[in-house]
Amino acid sequence: MDHTILVVEDESVQLESIAGFLSKQGYRVLKSSHPRRALEIAAEEAVDIVLSDFRMPEMSGVELLSALKHRNPGIEVVIMTAYGSVELAIEAMKLGAIDYITKPVDLHQLRIMIRNTLERKQLISENSLLRTQLSERFGFQGIISQSSAMAQVMNIAGRVASSNVSVLVTGETGTGKELIARAVHFSGSRREKPFVAVNCAALPETLLESELFGHEKGAFTGADRLRKGRFELAEGGTLFIDEVGEIPLSLQVKLLRVLQEKTFERVGSSTPLEADVRIVAATNRDPESMVRQGTLRADLYYRLNVVSIRIPSLRERRDDILPLVDAFLHRFSEENGKQITGISREAMDALMKYSYPGNVRELENIVQQSVVLSRASTITTEDLPMRVFEYRPESSGAKVAEGGFTEKVEAFEQEMITEALRESGQVQTRAAEMLGISERHLRYKLKKYGMK
Repeated sequence: MDHTILVVEDESVQLESIAGFLSKQGYRVLKSSHPRRALEIAAEEAVDIVLSDFRMPEMSGVELLSALKHRNPGIEVVIMTAYGSVELAIEAMKLGAIDYITKPVDLHQLRIMIRNTLERKQLISENSLLRTQLSERFGFQGIISQSSAMAQVMNIAGRVASSNVSVLVTGETGTGKELIARAVHFSGSRREKPFVAVNCAALPETLLESELFGHEKGAFTGADRLRKGRFELAEGGTLFIDEVGEIPLSLQVKLLRVLQEKTFERVGSSTPLEADVRIVAATNRDPESMVRQGTLRADLYYRLNVVSIRIPSLRERRDDILPLVDAFLHRFSEENGKQITGISREAMDALMKYSYPGNVRELENIVQQSVVLSRASTITTEDLPMRVFEYRPESSGAKVAEGGFTEKVEAFEQEMITEALRESGQVQTRAAEMLGISERHLRYKLKKYGMK
């Protein structure tokens, strides 16, 4: 076992007995009969547990405990004490000792205590690492972006993260609204508490109230047991309410009350419960239009919209496409056990020109599909889905007028294809090379335009 235990005992017989027993259990054991020397050893060595006598001449076990914890809070201390000083040993536990054991020491009990202490220490370490990884993955450092548009988004989100105010995130589907919500949570003071998400559009109206607030046993048909809602599950943390505009008006009143009074009741109960929850809501619709149309209460909108964050579409931040592609290539190559080293210039050019109606989520899907289908170490146009080549320039979401730019581009494409086929003697492989596209892409264009 790769663990070090320091035994501190002024009686040499007990010291050797305990140290010898622990050595046979496979631990690396250090010994000291003097507390001050024990402090020096703990400063020089990576010690996991200190097993210390309670009463010693030059320094008590409590004083040693205090000095050890001051130097290294990660060291666990177990106190050995005579029966008459058990109460003092319990006081030592209040000061930071992990446990105590009475003398004469039961070696079987000691073995179990040491094992449990090390397992607890390992669990604490793993939880700390997990929290760090979650913070890195879902915090702002986990968001891949180099555009000025997203820099502004993260600036606002970073400034609001440490507060408790409600945040409303808007943006098209697939832009990363939940990613921003998680970053706000994991970068704020509530990061040690739960992050709970609920998608209001995915739940029928009859279940949404129970999902948010929970229900009592017997509250309605099928409610055979008490169930906690998302507000209770998110206690002390953050509740992310996605597609908040889909909440029916009758339920919006209850949500508004939670925001105002910080209390709620489960379905079928009249007992108020505290709601210490930070709300981050999101919608892919225009909330002000919903207020005008009467589908979103104005008072609820203003309660949610203390700070507003609009995430731009991927079309508005094309600077982010290249770093996102690189990140997705790396991730999906590892997941699928492939050695994808890059992407061809032609394929990257096609990705840069595409309009991405599904935004970042669609780009992620495209790269994943391309990695799975690729037979080489480089992604080419052959690996991209055909829709990527259906480039349609957009201007504020408006369609190009009939007989306008799109039709002229298609006519020009047909003319170029006809000319390339003529010069290549109708050999599609050569024509595709002349056009700088793949043969598969050429066949797709021929079929699209009905050309023979």
